[in-house]
Amino acid sequence: MIQKEVTLLNRLGLHVRPAAQFTKIAGRYKSDVFLVRDGMRVNAKSIMGVMMLAAGKGSKLIIECIGEDEAPLLNELVQLVENKFHED
Repeated sequence: MIQKEVTLLNRLGLHVRPAAQFTKIAGRYKSDVFLVRDGMRVNAKSIMGVMMLAAGKGSKLIIECIGEDEAPLLNELVQLVENKFHED
């Protein structure tokens, strides 16, 4: 398992569009991926799970990836967050 903490930098945080982008990328990989915020851990391949985090701008999330292609998955998700979901 590998993990990385990220901070949401986009203006509206993890609303529907970024959550959909996140789950779309997660679904392309074989590895399991989870998001953790304030002790709540959700399956990041589920848009409902991601939306349940109610993560706004400035929220800190831990992305956990487990599986054979975990490194490229983590890298792609971290880049998505760091690029502010291409919103700002």
